[in-house]
Amino acid sequence: MGYELLEILKNRRSIRKFKEEKVAKEVIEQVLKAGLLAPSSKNKKPVQFIVVEDKDTLLKLKECKSKGADAFNTAPCAIVVIADNQLSDVWIEDASIATILLQTAAENLGLGSVWIQMRNRQNNIGNSEDEVRKVLNIPENYGVLSIVAIGYKDEIKEPYNENSLDFSKIHYDKY
Repeated sequence: MGYELLEILKNRRSIRKFKEEKVAKEVIEQVLKAGLLAPSSKNKKPVQFIVVEDKDTLLKLKECKSKGADAFNTAPCAIVVIADNQLSDVWIEDASIATILLQTAAENLGLGSVWIQMRNRQNNIGNSEDEVRKVLNIPENYGVLSIVAIGYKDEIKEPYNENSLDFSKIHYDKY
């Protein structure tokens, strides 16, 4: 039985160090189901996923970004989140929803994850999105939003505490 949703959200932290243990295909499929269930504008479903488990490819993806991609050093798996920008003018929002649902499902299944942003990021060659497209042979009409590194946690982070929530950010009826 899984956590209650609020508990999952409190426990979900960005994990950047993973154990060497491979994640079973069935477990990855459960994570992907959450992504496929993501709502999208006008139910157009523009989001697609590329599962990467090959270590050499994971290290090539790390090179697509100048910094913030060290999780690929230890991650046994990554899910690249792309969306057809010709099918939806709000593909970024649709892909963002799918990305966080992947992370929520991963946490619920006892996995760690981290969202590695690719859209609007650079490496020493140029645009991170373009570099990911080259590595994975992604068509030009697909935006590359993020890559979610996934695996069994090899670091411990304290859950978020409800007492630290800033309720001053909540407004009723008007600002």
